[in-house]
Amino acid sequence: MVSIEHDCRTCAGNKYVALLDVSEAIVLHRDLPSLFHDVAGRLRQVAEFDYLSLVLYDTPTNTMRLHVLEPCVPAEAVSKFVLPPQDDPAGFVWQSQQPLITSRLGDLRRWPRLLELVEPYGVQSYCWLPLSTARSRLGTLVLTSKKPCTYDTVDINYFKRVANQVAIAVENALSFEELAAIKDRLAAENAFLVEEVRTELSSNMIAVSGALCDVLKKVEIVAPTDSTVLICGETGTGKELVARAVHDLSQRRERTFLKMNCAAIPMALLESELFGHEKGSFTGAIERRVGRFELADKGTLFLDEVGEIPLELQSKLLRVLQEQEFERLGSTKTIKVDVRIVAATNRDLATMVAEGKFRSDLYYRLNVFPVTLPPLRECSDGIPALVRHFTQHFARRMGRKIDTISAATMDALVRYPWPGNVRELQNVIERAVILSAGPQLQVPLDEIKPAGQQSQAAVVTLADAEREHIEGVLRETDGVVGGPRGAATRLGMKRSSLQHKMRKLGISPPPKPR
Repeated sequence: MVSIEHDCRTCAGNKYVALLDVSEAIVLHRDLPSLFHDVAGRLRQVAEFDYLSLVLYDTPTNTMRLHVLEPCVPAEAVSKFVLPPQDDPAGFVWQSQQPLITSRLGDLRRWPRLLELVEPYGVQSYCWLPLSTARSRLGTLVLTSKKPCTYDTVDINYFKRVANQVAIAVENALSFEELAAIKDRLAAENAFLVEEVRTELSSNMIAVSGALCDVLKKVEIVAPTDSTVLICGETGTGKELVARAVHDLSQRRERTFLKMNCAAIPMALLESELFGHEKGSFTGAIERRVGRFELADKGTLFLDEVGEIPLELQSKLLRVLQEQEFERLGSTKTIKVDVRIVAATNRDLATMVAEGKFRSDLYYRLNVFPVTLPPLRECSDGIPALVRHFTQHFARRMGRKIDTISAATMDALVRYPWPGNVRELQNVIERAVILSAGPQLQVPLDEIKPAGQQSQAAVVTLADAEREHIEGVLRETDGVVGGPRGAATRLGMKRSSLQHKMRKLGISPPPKPR
């Protein structure tokens, strides 16, 4: 009797120690394979099994998927164990949240697809335990034995406690795996973006004129500071490249560079894009969304076309710039950020302020360090260098060899006014490289005309405009000048005044129809 009592105490002690060991494994491991290997070794103290497996529910495919098996078997064997919930006892346990014990292989006839998969392994007894936490139902922990009736008399309550501990460990491991995947993805994206920036800077931001050299000097001066930069210039002058250069030369270069075109986002969604929103904050907000300011924390946010931001949103933007804090839509929680702002516009913000279309306080807050990019027509001395650069760039990309550019072609390119600036020049050269079959650049010169040869609309004087308008009204009234339906009435003039105007402009009434 004493020995039996001692054995019971020993067994209870082992169970308690095993439960503590499983809890310890939660802290020690962050990846599922090593975690499950450790848990399997600790559970062997108190449970009999030939295989211990982890079957989790996969939401995207609506299947029960075998993730880990101890002892390990070939990966191709594990990959076969993917079944819909209705075809797998693990799915029944996952849905019902109740343990399930089977004593013999024949008990699996309810699930013929699983029975076919497990027959080669010679297993008989199964114990399926639900794995759930306060936040989600994960799947099942499965103990398998080659002996029949192995789990008929087990302490199922104890096994459920073990499963609860394993569920916490699995949830933590899955979270760490997800975070690691996100971290790797972000690191890869960041590396790609950094390389993209460096490539663009090295290939496009070349000092081809004195004016651009002055711009680059300003960028080098302001970049190491955290001051707000406002980049002004016509469309196609390279405002985004300058913004990237400011970030790349700053102390924030290792952090996020996020860009946002304020003109490309519908006004109704602009606030959500900037500051984010909570689930249910407005119709269609089915989940929480993190805004651009929050994503750019510790980095740089490039607001392109900042002049397009509506007045009602400008006050909120001003607060973020001044206080570095905001609230998501639908939330009262204040979020603090550390974001450097680089803004750009092709509009005259000072004029917009005078017209009441842009807040003066926001304008002064953005205009801390203005950088104005000159249009290409004011940097014509740098066009030959740009032409040669773009030619070689596109030739390398297309596998072409272009060595020469004729003097006539270069002269035409230099004299062209380039209303689309550098972007237009780049597109023209790319098209020319495509058309060039030999070693000489073939530019379609009929599309490139000097400024003096540009087609211009004829100058229309006020007298010409008046004459054309009166003649049109006379044709509509069939030459009738007076009367309620005459030309004078339509023009809002007295008959005598219209006749005087017609004599002055040399207008004769059209002949009346017979």
